[in-house]
Amino acid sequence: MSKTGGFTIVELLVAIVVVAILVVISVITYSGVTARTFVTRAQSELSALSKATTMYRSINGNYPPDVSRDIPSDVVQYITTSNSKNNWPTGPWPGSVYDYDYFLDSDNQEVVQISIRFCPQGGHLNDCKFPNESWAKDFGVDSSAYWCIEGACRAHPNRPIDYPGYCLNCKAP
Repeated sequence: MSKTGGFTIVELLVAIVVVAILVVISVITYSGVTARTFVTRAQSELSALSKATTMYRSINGNYPPDVSRDIPSDVVQYITTSNSKNNWPTGPWPGSVYDYDYFLDSDNQEVVQISIRFCPQGGHLNDCKFPNESWAKDFGVDSSAYWCIEGACRAHPNRPIDYPGYCLNCKAP
């Protein structure tokens, strides 16, 4: 009996398994890089918006009033990065928007923050597009990722301070 120059079934199966493992590793790595990119973009843009809001306050003596799902128009002139200026209010995660929040807490103290909202205003939980992050697993309709500028920041001005949310610039306890 003569041998032909082909691959055996075992060799082909081993090759397929090796390729499948490499594909799985690549997909997992790509997903992790994409998730980190969203967080990095959020931190960069929120930092720029925070600096613009703080500059507004130093020049005008107070923070601008709250606006719904937008940035106060007077703050735009203080944004120094064109990326933040051009993308407001589009957030870094698909379907997310930035929301400038200014309110007084129950102790009548100023709270100033910039939030990233994942749900349409007045929408239902199934309309939300939460990030695939461990910190977002318990999010509700009014949950947000937020950048605290001043005061006792929280996920939403109309929710208790312990309502699920994620502070992007707060130090862990």
